[in-house]
Amino acid sequence: MGTSRRGSAAADSAGQGVDRRPSVDVLRALVRTADDRVASVLRGTLALVIFPHGAQKLLAWFGGTGYNDAMAHLTGQYGLPGLVAFLVIVIEFFGPLALALGLLSRIAAAGIGMVMIGAALTTHLPHGFFMNWFGDQAGEGFEYHLLAVGLAIAVIAHGSGALSVDRALMRELSARSVAR
Repeated sequence: MGTSRRGSAAADSAGQGVDRRPSVDVLRALVRTADDRVASVLRGTLALVIFPHGAQKLLAWFGGTGYNDAMAHLTGQYGLPGLVAFLVIVIEFFGPLALALGLLSRIAAAGIGMVMIGAALTTHLPHGFFMNWFGDQAGEGFEYHLLAVGLAIAVIAHGSGALSVDRALMRELSARSVAR
């Protein structure tokens, strides 16, 4: 027979059982992941394709113009509020770093997914599906964004996978629960 919630609370108060603080439950849900190499590949691929875009915007790497120009472009040409433009830059730079480490990958992937949906809807949708392979469109289509959103959904669903900080945190949280 399983332990009821009431029995579990009694065990917790006696110093036994699982830690039921809401913050620990949320952390457990965020870092829960299997020893899954495919999840690691999905997470790594998303990090790899998004990082250069964030580095262009924040650090002027990979032919980018840097933070000030990116902010001016996002707020001026695209009309984003300053806070939203700032969050786009932060998410595109730090999100892939978190993904590469496998640290709170669900949150990083959700942020990246939202940025990609926003970019597709506000900028790329009018240019159709395809990227501008031959230079004959006024802009880029949304196929890249669709792939990034798909990868983000997979990471949100499966977690960080093998070789991740999340997996280590999950083991640590489980070990603490058992020790209680």
